[in-house]
Amino acid sequence: MRASPAALYKAWTEQFEKWFAAPGTVLMKPEVNAPFFFETHLAVEKMEAQRHPHYGRFLRLTTNELVELTWVTGANGTEGAESVVTVELVPNGKGTQLRLKHAGFPNERSRDQHQEAWPTVLIHLDETLTSPEPR
Repeated sequence: MRASPAALYKAWTEQFEKWFAAPGTVLMKPEVNAPFFFETHLAVEKMEAQRHPHYGRFLRLTTNELVELTWVTGANGTEGAESVVTVELVPNGKGTQLRLKHAGFPNERSRDQHQEAWPTVLIHLDETLTSPEPR
């Protein structure tokens, strides 16, 4: 990732709305055991955007190094199962080596969907954090 560990840590703990969540939907405090909520809104051709609620809580937080959280979504997600996302941040030159592990899926389909989606999400995250702000 081109973004710094500090920028990535802040994105995962305080700025989900900047890169992942729908505007105005985030309820989140970066504290261990603090529950959080946000939505994503996905539009599919000529259909109204569908809401996708996400719930969880922070399990471990080490400033600029580690974010571990539970991740609960509905149908076509974790199907209500509480999975665990671990994000490790290691300085690497001017950027960061980010290692994401997502475990605890209810079935192979859920696991495979997330495995396919996370690389695209992480590219978007890095681009959002490192692109110049529009004037």
